[in-house]
Amino acid sequence: MATARLTEKYREEVVPGLMKRFGYRNPMMVPRLSKVVINIGLSEAKDDIKILEGAMKELAAIAGQKPKITRSKKSIANFKLRAGQPIGCKVTLRGNRMYEFLDRFITLAAPRMRDFRGLPSDSFDGRGNYTFGLEEQMVFPEIDYDKVEMVKGMDVTIVTTADVDEEAFELLKLMGMPFRR
Repeated sequence: MATARLTEKYREEVVPGLMKRFGYRNPMMVPRLSKVVINIGLSEAKDDIKILEGAMKELAAIAGQKPKITRSKKSIANFKLRAGQPIGCKVTLRGNRMYEFLDRFITLAAPRMRDFRGLPSDSFDGRGNYTFGLEEQMVFPEIDYDKVEMVKGMDVTIVTTADVDEEAFELLKLMGMPFRR
């Protein structure tokens, strides 16, 4: 399998840029992407399992691998939810699939978002991981508009090996992530 375009960019542009910016002596000290987790939470799935099946097909098309069903951990009577009921799906991407997904998101999906002015730069968790939400799955070119039964949002978490948010922000910015100014 050929290496992803973003992998080449990381090696040739991002690593030297981060070494210069933060004064790393060794290229192995430079933060890198660890994994990308895409999560779709569906409260409607407890009533209609077909919604969950549709979400799983769409997530598989977006991510390029089969998603895992997430189940509720506790029973909550107010929400009519029992422990073990399916309430969403998620997929964890690593390696080439992770870089391919991020490349498609940065170059194709982000510009197609409605009223897009950039991703918020304050969504880091304090440990170098970045999470953002998408309001609809239709920004990805893999999704066929005619086959979508329901618009579903998703959470995307980018996990890095950076220790602080400043390093992770600089890493993602150099990789081409469209942050707000």
